[in-house]
Amino acid sequence: MSKLLSVNVGKTSEVAWQGRIVRSSIWKSPVEGRVFVGRLNIDGDAQTDLQGHGGEQRAVFVYQMSSYRYWNEFLGREGYEYGQFGENLTVEGLEDAEVCIGNRYRIGTAEFEVSQPRVTCYRLGIRMAVPEFPALVVTHGRPGFYMRVLREGHIAAGDDIELLSTGAEQMSVTAVDRLLYTEDHPEDALCKILREPALSIGWRHSFESMLAAQGSGSGNAGLDPSEPALAWPGFREFRVARTAMESDDVKSIWLEAIDGAALPPPLPGQHLAIKATAGENGATEMRMYSLSGDPALSTYRISVKREDHGLVSRYLHANAAAGMTLEASAPRGDFLLKPGQTPVVLLSAGIGVTPMLAMLYALTEDKATKRDVWWFHGARDGRHHAFRQEVQALVSQRPSTRVSVFYSRPDAEDRTDGRFNIEGHLTVAQIQASGVPKEADFYLCGPQPFLQAMRKQLSEWGVANGQIYEEVFGAEIGTSSGVPGTKPHLPEGPAGDGPAVGFVRSGVTVNWSTRYKSLLELAEACDVPVHWSCRTGVCHSCRASLLDGTVRYSPEPLSAPPSGSVLLCCATPESKIQIEL
Repeated sequence: MSKLLSVNVGKTSEVAWQGRIVRSSIWKSPVEGRVFVGRLNIDGDAQTDLQGHGGEQRAVFVYQMSSYRYWNEFLGREGYEYGQFGENLTVEGLEDAEVCIGNRYRIGTAEFEVSQPRVTCYRLGIRMAVPEFPALVVTHGRPGFYMRVLREGHIAAGDDIELLSTGAEQMSVTAVDRLLYTEDHPEDALCKILREPALSIGWRHSFESMLAAQGSGSGNAGLDPSEPALAWPGFREFRVARTAMESDDVKSIWLEAIDGAALPPPLPGQHLAIKATAGENGATEMRMYSLSGDPALSTYRISVKREDHGLVSRYLHANAAAGMTLEASAPRGDFLLKPGQTPVVLLSAGIGVTPMLAMLYALTEDKATKRDVWWFHGARDGRHHAFRQEVQALVSQRPSTRVSVFYSRPDAEDRTDGRFNIEGHLTVAQIQASGVPKEADFYLCGPQPFLQAMRKQLSEWGVANGQIYEEVFGAEIGTSSGVPGTKPHLPEGPAGDGPAVGFVRSGVTVNWSTRYKSLLELAEACDVPVHWSCRTGVCHSCRASLLDGTVRYSPEPLSAPPSGSVLLCCATPESKIQIEL
C-alpha cells in the first residue's frame, strides 16, 4: 500500500531572482502531527499564484519519493528535503505513470480525487536552482499531480493511502500531461480524456480547444486556444481602393488585392499590421489598425485617427489615396465576437469604435440568432463622432439593438440636432440603468483611462472576468512584466550590434545583444509588457505575434507555436524582426 511520508506547507516568501523580487510559496517544509485538510488547502499552507495553483481543483499537490530518487541520479545530487519540489504531500507510491485522473484516495480521515497534472512554472526552476526544470518534469514524465478534497479531514505523515476507486477513463497523469504539452494529440485520446468527469475545468477547456482544432494546422490549440490561424504569413501588397473622412480626425482606407481577387474574410474584431514608409528618410514604420468594415465584403477597411505626434497616422492622412500600394499582414488577433446566444454589450470611446463596428455588422447580418445587443459609444462632440450615420443604418435593420451615445464636450449644434443621448462620460451605472444584464458579454475598446474605468466598474458590479473582453493598442503594463506607471524604453547599457528587434505596440526598436538569453529577457529590460510562466518553452504563456522576420529556438519548445507567432522565453532573432508587443 502507498504511504504518506510527509505533509508540507509554506507561507508566501520573497526571493531575489534576476534583478527582481519574486513572491512564491514553493518553499515548503514538513509539519509534525496531524493537520487539517480543508476544501481549498491544508492548514498553514499558502498558494501565492492562484492562476496556476490552488483553488478547489488544485487544493493539494502530490509528489513521489521515486521521483526524488530519479532526480538525485539525473542531476547528480543527494539528500533532498521533503517539500523540495513544492509538494504538499510527499508519498511512497502513487506513480505518475500509474495514477489516473479521477482516482480517489483516503488518507487519514480525508478523501481526495486526482484532478490534473502539475502546471509547469518557472518558480520550480528557482527552487531547484535548475532554470530548465519546468521543462524537464514534462519531458521526463514526472510532473506530479493535483487533487481536490472530497471530504475534509486530518492527515499525518505515516498514514496509509487507500485507493477507493479508479478514474472512469483510466488515463494516467503522465499520459494526460504529454497529451497537452507535446506535439502528439490523437483524436481518440482527446475524446477519451474529455469523457473523464474528474478532469479539472482548465485542462478540460484546453483539450476541448485541441479537439476543435484537429487538422487545422500548426500550433497547440490547448496552449494557444484563442487566436485563429493566419490566412498568410508575413506581409503582402494591397492597393488602396478608396478613402473617406469619417470625422474631423478619422480617415477610412479600403484595401483590395492587387489582382482584384476576393480577400479571405476576417473575423469581427481582428486587426491588420500595416507597413508605411513614414519614418525619417523614408524608413518603414509599422502600426496595427482594427478592421472597421463589414467582414463579409471582399475588401478590408481600416480607419485611422490622425494623432498630432503619430508618424504613420499623419502619413496615411496626408498620402493614402486610390491607387496607392500598402503592405499589410493577414487579419489577426484574439479580440473576437464570441458565438452563441448571450447578450452582447459593445462599449467604445473615440477610435475604439472600429472593431465594435465590425462586430455590429456581423451581429446585424446574423439572422439565425436573436441576441440582444447594446451599443454604447463615447466621443468628444459631433465633429469627432465617426460612423454616426453608418451605425444608425445598421441599427435600423436590427430592432433589438439599443444605442446610447455620450458626448463629453458637445457644442450647440450637437444639442440642436440631437446627435447624442447623454452629456459626459459613460459609466457602468448608466449601463445598468439601460437594462443590461450582468450575465452579458462585454466588449471594450478605447483609450487606457476608459478601459481602466470600465474594467474596474464592471468588476465592482460583479461581472465575471470571463465575460469582459478588451482590445488594447499601445503599451499597457501587464501582470507578469513591467512596473506599474513605467513606459517601454530602450534598455540600459551599451547598444547591441545584432538584428533590430521591434516591439511594435510599445514603439521600441533595439538592436539585439548577446547579453540577453532570450527575447523575453530583452522585453523585460525594455519594460515591454509580456506574460510568461515556465520560461522554458513549455506553457506558451509568453507567445506573441511575430509580424516579420525569423527566430531560432534554444531550447526547442516542446510544442511549436502557431505559424506567425513566437515563444519569447526560448527564442533569439535570426534576422530583423517585428513583434506585436
